[in-house]
Amino acid sequence: MLAPVTYAVRRISAATRRHTRRWATSPRALDVITALSCFSLMVLDVPGLAQGDNSLTGLTATLVLAAGAATLVVRRRLPWLPYLVALVLLGWLHELTLIQFALYSLGRFRGRWAGTVATVGYIAVAYALFNLPGWPEHQAGTLSEFLGLVVPIGVLASGVGIAAYRQDLVRELEAQRAETAALQAVQDERTSVARDVHDLVGRELTVLAVRAEVLSVRARGTAHHKDFEELADTARRAHLMLNDTIVHRADERTATPGLEGLPALARESERMGSPVTLEISEAARGLSPLRQTAVYRVVQECLTNAAKHAPGERVAVSIGLDTGRLRVAVGNPLPAAAPPTEPVSSGTGTFSMRERVESMGGTLTAGAHEGVYEVVALLPAGRLPRGEPGRLPR
Repeated sequence: MLAPVTYAVRRISAATRRHTRRWATSPRALDVITALSCFSLMVLDVPGLAQGDNSLTGLTATLVLAAGAATLVVRRRLPWLPYLVALVLLGWLHELTLIQFALYSLGRFRGRWAGTVATVGYIAVAYALFNLPGWPEHQAGTLSEFLGLVVPIGVLASGVGIAAYRQDLVRELEAQRAETAALQAVQDERTSVARDVHDLVGRELTVLAVRAEVLSVRARGTAHHKDFEELADTARRAHLMLNDTIVHRADERTATPGLEGLPALARESERMGSPVTLEISEAARGLSPLRQTAVYRVVQECLTNAAKHAPGERVAVSIGLDTGRLRVAVGNPLPAAAPPTEPVSSGTGTFSMRERVESMGGTLTAGAHEGVYEVVALLPAGRLPRGEPGRLPR
């Protein structure tokens, strides 16, 4: 009988401890602790306040200070409230404790501008009170004493608050960067998975289309000939839809243009000092978007390399179909002299081009011949799906 009771007590105790820890580290709890800390420091001045001001007793002075310290509970939402109350207590009871907490809160939760304005206002009010008869009560000191006590109190409290405010901004920025990096990693992983799905499923659809075509040829003249043709067309359409759905949408944030983007690349290269001669055959314009993207990337990298290593030389770009294969050739004369400054290059441009071309079943060669540096990429051109002239599958 005692075991269930003991277990329940332990569960309640553990839940209470968790709730207490969460509350103790919450902003509201910190504000309450700040108010209590301020009040505990001001209570030390109660005997002197009751003696110096005949209108207050020990009890009433304690209540006044408690009310002033209680304004710190709302210091995050209304930081100017404890500041104004602190100025009142400064003139009435010569109390400097609350103003330090108020200036810190303004700097911490409203930043440099509010902290600076509040500090200047505090110094101005304190200086005016300093010149009034009876404040402070013992004016054995002079203006230097005022500057050496009252001013540093305000400047230090406000400065610490502003520094904490800036640190909060830094932490928030770091958190946002970490969140952005995490989201980017998730997006990159999704893109990678989508491309893997495209490659694997696309391969199977291609195999299905090829086998259906073979069966269609074998079944020619039979009742199943038309069925196999429809099956092959369905597989090809599914492959095209897979490309449109995964390849395009998975990379829509940095969608690469096709052949239509090459004139803009040529104009950009000319602005960099390397004129471009661009020749694109009409047959090449019917290429699938995936092949056009590969062509765009190859030409883009070649023009970038030409601008780096052969500035001012004319670049010839030729894109066409040659015996059923797509041929991309980019060439430029080698410069008579080396560039005056060593070009900035990562050295991975040609490797990236070759990797992209070979991943599509093509080849890429690059090198100098008879004073001309030429890059030639050969890729499978694909074949037109039935009933869709002018289009090539990817």
